[in-house]
Amino acid sequence: MLRAPPGDGVGTADSLRISGHTLLESCLHRQPKVDPLLAALLAVLVGIAVLAVAADQFVIGAARVALIKNVPSLVVGVVVIGFGTSAPEILVSALAVLDDQPDVAAGNIIGSNIANLSLLLGVGALIVPLAIDSRTVRSEALMVVGAVTLFGIFVQNGGVNRVEGIILLVAMVAALYVITRSQSGDPIGSEAAEFADATHHRFVPEVGRTVVGFVFTIASGRFLLWGALDLADRTGLSTGFIGATLVSIGTSLPELVTVIQSARRSETDLMVGNLLGSNLFNALAAGGIVGLIGTSIKIADTSLTTTAATAAVVVAAAATLSMRTGLRVTRIEGGLLALAYVAIVTLLI
Repeated sequence: MLRAPPGDGVGTADSLRISGHTLLESCLHRQPKVDPLLAALLAVLVGIAVLAVAADQFVIGAARVALIKNVPSLVVGVVVIGFGTSAPEILVSALAVLDDQPDVAAGNIIGSNIANLSLLLGVGALIVPLAIDSRTVRSEALMVVGAVTLFGIFVQNGGVNRVEGIILLVAMVAALYVITRSQSGDPIGSEAAEFADATHHRFVPEVGRTVVGFVFTIASGRFLLWGALDLADRTGLSTGFIGATLVSIGTSLPELVTVIQSARRSETDLMVGNLLGSNLFNALAAGGIVGLIGTSIKIADTSLTTTAATAAVVVAAAATLSMRTGLRVTRIEGGLLALAYVAIVTLLI
């Protein structure tokens, strides 16, 4: 099993652990003497639970605000919802870098990209076979392969520097420009409008929903990070492994919520488009921000820069191939994608 290298963020993790425990004990009104491992696990679970609800409200509020202000529904489906569901990954990765934990930041980005197009796409296909009618989604899939590959190449050198961060952000802007130039009438637009359902909602309350959701997303992301770092310290697992598994699953919960809601309504183009859009924002926006604020971060866990980064590219390519072959993802393919996630996590242990 992966072990944290000597001196792997111990000082920072210790200080975060103390702060996290103090806040957690205050919230639960418990006595100061709490089992440290249990406290760390509770911090993670509380952070994940609040993050899932807060991010979902942020996504819904932002989408409704955009639709009320007559933003094209295609832009809402691709940009607003894609960014909204990726906000936890972006925020948690940025917080991790600011706390001098680059392995958690990189692990969160790579792990989320793997989970989105293996576990979550697989779960969606198991619920309902995914017919891909949107040309936007099909072109977006190819961009995702390129984005994940570019980020993987940069981390192969042990980190992302500021120049590479700028390249990633420029690529993000270019990708959004190409995607949003798609022709009107694309099904992802109508599905996004139906998903947000802004018809009977007013502007000011939805702005409030968006702001409150965003604030609680930041707070719960911090709480999740506290618990995850403490858990890594107390179990001996590397911070990179914790970031690529536990943290990334927590930050991917908004995508899971959208997957389940979209599957129940048979909004398959929106579901797949959201997962692809999330990976675009993860690799290019989150990766770019990490590079800009990290001052040439160095990743200590080599399994992230080799096994995990390569797995993210393979998963993106496999998912894209599945989407473009027969223009659907079957239940069998969905099951195989979900099993692939389990196999990848096993390789990282």
